[in-house]
Order: sequence, then structure tokens, then C-alpha cells
Amino acid sequence: MELIKLARKSGQLNLTGRGMIDVPDQVWNINILTDDERRGLSLSLDQCDGDRWWDQADLTKLYLSSNKLSSLSPDIEKLQALTILELNDNDLASLPDTIGNLRQLSKLNISRNKIEKLPNSFFQLKELRQLIAHHNAISELSDDIGNLSFLEMMDLSHNKLTSLPAMIGFLSRVTNLNLSYNKLSELPPEIGSMNALQILDVSSNHLQSLPEPVGSLCHLEQLFAQQNDLTALPPFAGCARLKELHVGNNAIEEFPIEVIETLLGLRTLDLKCNKLSHLSPDITMIQGLERLDLSNNNLASLPYELGTLVHLKGLGVEGNPLRAIRRDIVKRGTVHLLKWLQDRLGESPESAANKRLSGGAGLNDGSDLAESIEKFALKTTHALELSKRSLHDVPEEIFRMAAECDASTIDLSKNALESVPKGLEIACPVMTELNLGFNKLSSLPGFLCLATRLTFLDLRNNQLSDLPMEMSTLSSVREVNLSFNRFSRIPEVVTSWETLEILFASDNKIEQLDLAELQKLKRIAVLDLRNNSILQVPPELGNMRQLRNLQLEGNLFRNPRPAILSKGTPALLEFLRDRIPR
Repeated sequence: MELIKLARKSGQLNLTGRGMIDVPDQVWNINILTDDERRGLSLSLDQCDGDRWWDQADLTKLYLSSNKLSSLSPDIEKLQALTILELNDNDLASLPDTIGNLRQLSKLNISRNKIEKLPNSFFQLKELRQLIAHHNAISELSDDIGNLSFLEMMDLSHNKLTSLPAMIGFLSRVTNLNLSYNKLSELPPEIGSMNALQILDVSSNHLQSLPEPVGSLCHLEQLFAQQNDLTALPPFAGCARLKELHVGNNAIEEFPIEVIETLLGLRTLDLKCNKLSHLSPDITMIQGLERLDLSNNNLASLPYELGTLVHLKGLGVEGNPLRAIRRDIVKRGTVHLLKWLQDRLGESPESAANKRLSGGAGLNDGSDLAESIEKFALKTTHALELSKRSLHDVPEEIFRMAAECDASTIDLSKNALESVPKGLEIACPVMTELNLGFNKLSSLPGFLCLATRLTFLDLRNNQLSDLPMEMSTLSSVREVNLSFNRFSRIPEVVTSWETLEILFASDNKIEQLDLAELQKLKRIAVLDLRNNSILQVPPELGNMRQLRNLQLEGNLFRNPRPAILSKGTPALLEFLRDRIPR
């Protein structure tokens, strides 16, 4: 009885671990006085001590975890103000239909029960932010799961799910999704529309592949897909923030450059217990790699280039049939193994060659730079990687060599270029990807119009204020990054690229959105305009329903308000459509 009195004052009731088989009816009627309470009630407004019935608070938090509850009374609907309900560690086989009437509920913990199905009314909980339902027996999810539009975290691990509804793609605010330890054989492509996802755990299922749209989750930081039946991985071209990739205990046979080149920001890569028989030297493109687990594969050798990964703190290679590396070298640990690999390259990290590559003497000597580029690697990778070399220019012979080797990827990022090297014109006809980010460019040359096969263009962190109209010939461009420049508007040539799907233009000086120009981009799916000076958002932008990710935070307009922006792209587009004059 004392707990009830305290709960009336605080709005919280904690009945955790009390061995209850049923919840007392008094809990559901907590704000209704019993006959004894009414008889003893003092109506004196001057009374300072005792209970004041007029000061009662609605119950907002109810903790019933770690009991022996096998059912929950339908009367729970009487607790209309409830925001947090914890029912974990009980014996519940179901939830009452009336639970859908708890319209203020934001957190529900039903983990470690015996629940097989969520009632249809459950999907009326429009304010729900957290659903914790691991360790149950849930075998299916209703299509109505998409109605939980404010959901931010969902843990359905350790259940019996065999499939997921396509409507899960409407959960555009979920940042953490745990589906591990289920019976999933595939993921719906619509999961790629969950643009807010930062952590995705699908480990310990029966997945044979990951849908390609997973590679477009632009906020994804951690992906756990170990202990499945994966034989290959899709490219992760849209996952620029991905830091951890865990795909151990699968059946992956190769880790090709098409995947590697989309994972350049990785810190942790777990490939243990797969079927890899070869590891490409291209793995060193992931320069910030700190942990790499290759143990228990079929590798007979390691690329010596691994020794150049200066940030690598943990390298696991045990359980491979390595022929060229003695067992005692492996047992000495990562530091000794990397040193051994470095020595096989024939030079130490402080050698003259490495000094040239890092910006020391001889940097601008064309012959020295040409010598540092292996023609065999160019032919194998079809990529000219010249980033982080403090270059002020690049000799024509380098680009001629690249063209001869059909180098489709050119990376000149993170140098000191004030103008685009003239020799790049030679490589334009075969070029599909060009990275000029993090330089000092104030303009681009017209000869880039020759790069008609270009699909990816990175110009971020320069001093650009416009792009030449000659580039309108680029009819295959799919992704462009213009962030951190000096654009006052979206360049006209950009909206002429009808194939464009992803446009990053954050952190510029854009003041106005030209709706007519933007509407030319029929395939645009990601539009990032954060941190500009936009004064007004045209409501008709809401009609661009192909947008899966629209970012407008950090601008000068008052509407849409931050609360609307935070709801995600579908809600934002709907808000804009509602403001179109009728």
C-alpha cells in the first residue's frame, strides 16, 4: 500500500522482482481511492501533512520485470499516461489487445518472455521510440510495423523470424536494429530505405546474401553479419561512415576491389572463418584499418603490402595454410608480423622511396613519381591512387600510363593541387571515378567534358564556386560530392545530369533552391543540403517522392521547424506537400 501512495506522488511504480503471478487490480486503478481511503480522507486545504488527493500524478512509468506473470490484464489501458512499460523476464505468452490504447508509450521492454505474436493493436503505438523484444518466440511481423514511424531502436534478436515485411523500410528513424539469432534467409531490399540506421545486426541467421540497397545506408557505422551463409558481399558505395564490418563465419570466397574501394573508412574488418584463398594487395586502400581478422581461411600467402598499414594494431592470420611465413613469426604477434611483411617489400617505412611518397625530397620529380607507381598494380586494380602525397602537380606521363592500363579510377585527393593537372585529359575517356577532394581547387577545366563514362565525382573540401557547363556531356554521373566549397547555388550543370542519384552539397553558401532545376533530377534519391544559407524551402519539393534521404538541417529558414526535420524524409516530404497552395 505504501508503494501505491508513493507512486501517486511520483508517477512511477517499481514492482520488479516480487515473485508476482498477477498484477494487483489496484495498480490499474491507482488513482482511484479505496473506500477506506475515502473515509479517512481529510478535506482540509490547510492540512500540511498526510496525502493530498489533489496532488496525485498520473502513472507514467511502470516496472513489472523479473516476476512470474503469465498474462497481463486488459485493464492496462486505464494507464493512459504511461510512457515506459517494462515487462521483461516474465512468462508472458501474449499481450492484451488493449495495449494499443497506450498512446503515450515511448519505451516497451518485453524481452525474455514467451510471446509468439504482437497483437494488431500494438502497431497503433505511434509514439513508441524503443521496442526491446529479444528472447521471445516471435515468428512474424505485421505489415503494419511501418506505422511505428517514431521508432528509433528495435531489438528483435533471439526470436523465430523467418522473413521481414517490406514495410520495415518506412522505419526511417531507427538508428539501431538488432535481428540477430533468428531464422532469416533474406532481407527485404526496402531495408535500404532505413536511412537513419547506424547499427545493423543480422548475425546468426541463414542469410545467403545481403541486398544491394544495404550499401546505400549513408549513416551506417557498424554492420554485424557474421555466422550466416554469405558467399559474397555487395558494394557499400553509400556507406561512407561505416567503421566496423563483421562478416566472419560465412562462406565468402573473395573480397574484390569492387567491395574494397567502397570501404575506405573502415577501422575493423572481420573476415575470419570464411573460404578466402587469396587476398588482394588492394586491401591496403583501407588505410585507416586498425583490426583485420583473416584467421581460419584458406590463405596460402599474404600480400606484403599489408606491412604498410601503419594504423593496424591487430592482424589475425592463425588457422591458414601459410607457406611463406614461419609459424614462429605469426606467434610473435601483429607488430613482428607487419615488420616481416615490410621487410619483404625491400624497404623500411623511413626509406627514401617512402619519403618521396609522403612529400619529401623529389616529390615533384616526374620520374621519381612514375617509379613509385607499379604498372602491374595499375593493370590489376585499374586504379591510379595518388592521394596524400602533397602533390602540386602530376606529370602527363603518369596519366598516359594510367590510360594505357585502362585505369578507370583516378584518386588525387588530399594533395595541394591549386589546379587540375593538364595531363588528366589523357585519362578522361576511360575514367569512371574521379576524386579531387581535399585540395585547393577554385575551378575545373572544360576538358572534363571528355569523361563521358564518369559515374562518381568527389570535389569536396575545395574552393569551388561554380562548375563549367561543358561538363553537361557527363551522361552517366550517379554520385557527386560538392560539400565544403563556396557554391552560392547548385551549379546548373549538375541538374543537367539526369542519371544523378546522390548529391552531397552540404556546408556551402547556397541561399536559394531552384525548384524547376531540381525537378529535372528524376532519379535523385539522396540530397544533402545541410549547413547552407537557404532562406526558404519550396513546398513543391515535397512532390519529389523519389527522395529517400533529404537533409536540410543547419539552414536559415524557419519552416520546416527542426522538429519536422528530425522526423525523417517521408515525414518532411509530407509536411511540404501539405503546404502546397490548393
